[in-house]
Amino acid sequence: MTTSETPWAPYARTAEIADRLTRFGSVTGTAGEADITGLIVEILSEIPYFCDHPDDIAVIDSHPVAGGAKMAKSVVALVRGTGRQALRQTLAMAGHFDVVSIENYHDLKHLAFSPDQLRDALIRDLSGRATPSEAEKLALRDFQSGDFIPGRGLLDMKSGDAAGIAFLEHFSQQAERQGNVVLFLTPDEERNSCGMRSLRNALPELSRRWDIEIVGGVNLDASSDPANGEIGRAIFHGSVGKLLPFALVAGLPTHVGYPFDGISAHAMASEIMGAIEANSDLCDSGTHETAPPPVCLEARDLRDNYEVTTPEHVWMAFNWLVMGKSCADLMADFADIVTAAGNRALDRFEQNAKSYAKANQQDAPAPMPPLRVVTVAQLLDMAFAAGGADALDRIDAVSTASAAEGNPLNRSRKLVRAMLDEAHLRGPAVVVGVAGLHYPPVHVDPNQETDRVFLDAIDRARFTIEARHKTEICHRGYFMGISDMSFFGHAPDVGNTEIIAANTPIAELVDHPVADALRYPVVNIGPWGREYHQRHERLYAPYAYGVLPDFLAEIASEFLGSADAPDR
Repeated sequence: MTTSETPWAPYARTAEIADRLTRFGSVTGTAGEADITGLIVEILSEIPYFCDHPDDIAVIDSHPVAGGAKMAKSVVALVRGTGRQALRQTLAMAGHFDVVSIENYHDLKHLAFSPDQLRDALIRDLSGRATPSEAEKLALRDFQSGDFIPGRGLLDMKSGDAAGIAFLEHFSQQAERQGNVVLFLTPDEERNSCGMRSLRNALPELSRRWDIEIVGGVNLDASSDPANGEIGRAIFHGSVGKLLPFALVAGLPTHVGYPFDGISAHAMASEIMGAIEANSDLCDSGTHETAPPPVCLEARDLRDNYEVTTPEHVWMAFNWLVMGKSCADLMADFADIVTAAGNRALDRFEQNAKSYAKANQQDAPAPMPPLRVVTVAQLLDMAFAAGGADALDRIDAVSTASAAEGNPLNRSRKLVRAMLDEAHLRGPAVVVGVAGLHYPPVHVDPNQETDRVFLDAIDRARFTIEARHKTEICHRGYFMGISDMSFFGHAPDVGNTEIIAANTPIAELVDHPVADALRYPVVNIGPWGREYHQRHERLYAPYAYGVLPDFLAEIASEFLGSADAPDR
């Protein structure tokens, strides 16, 4: 293995692999996302170890892409150790190979997967700006330095994948290697983490077949740093989670000349918006950190025609980042907030109605019916009670017709609207549920022995790498990008899964981990750069190609070769 006395120079090999991966377009949901697995297997098969051990590469089905024409797959590659100690103990690394759309490259879309040509084109473009912004000035300096490389998906995250492959190759070349190292390369991180979730469910059987025990994992996803990399060279101890709760608000429509004969859905929706949008009191906290507050991703009334009637339905969906709260607690909080806000709107509306009646010497209008707040599960029960199995069949038909819908908010909205129609639920009411995949928050726990041993080994490796490369690598709490980390070495408990299933209209967005899903501590250690997913997305190459793979080698040496390595 690598030691401080025998440094390894991985730059050229890592850069070569990263360039090959980047030049193969693999936008999420396209044929390229399926076809790139062939290139990955080809690269792995060039490593002598896999020429001798082809059965240590596995390709696992994930999900259909390109309109169902192709199957996206995960690639798993295992290098076994030769040492006598802890032969089953295995360090896992993980990265995704799908990338976001290239549309925001605009006139340079044809160069999005050609890093060298793209850099030259971006330099020409940025140099010609009459009044460049500060961000554009920084991008130009970065590209001219030669240390920053553009290309869709290079930063997020094919450079991390390349570091994992380069280290795996290096590990296979060590005559006295302790333990085993396995690499997971998966599709669909950018959409619903289908790759990591399907792989997680396949791992128990694969681990038994290979006779390995995974005792720690390193996610290789990228982070962003607008400055000199001080916070980009990082070990993230966990990842923020996410819930996408929605509220479909049902008012009582009325002619605008008689506003107090009903209530606009907007009146209730605006109160809900004010109670939730960027409300710092709703921020969730984790280990010494606080997540950003929830924000609205979508709000619209559900009619297309013009009429002088107040809107009956308003749809709202919120992005709520979490660090410690369970899904059950978060959904309960959301329902409470919606209920309180809806009732405030009704109370204010009643007071306005009384004031208007008094000023015009009229009788006060009849009180509004009480607000009803129902869950998706309750709404489905109401639909069945009203229309029986035929009603559920009609709802299923809407689900089937919208199955190709790429936007979960659009599809969820259509499904809930169909449920609402079948249930004959009239306002004032609010339906609450979940419109997207639930990403659980995850974090290593130093109070757990297995986690502490893993973190201690990483820290010993960090000291070695800092001295060798004359750099600093920091510890950070939560990786703030929604990522595969939520499902890598983790599985939600049954209670959370049941709550999500009961409240999510789209069945495919309910995570169903296998009962024997593997659990082990996971951190994120990846490359850094700037502006990922944007036109000027760029990787800081010296760290990604030179330091990161060497760091992985040291972690393996310290963790798998240590007398303190976990033995379960």
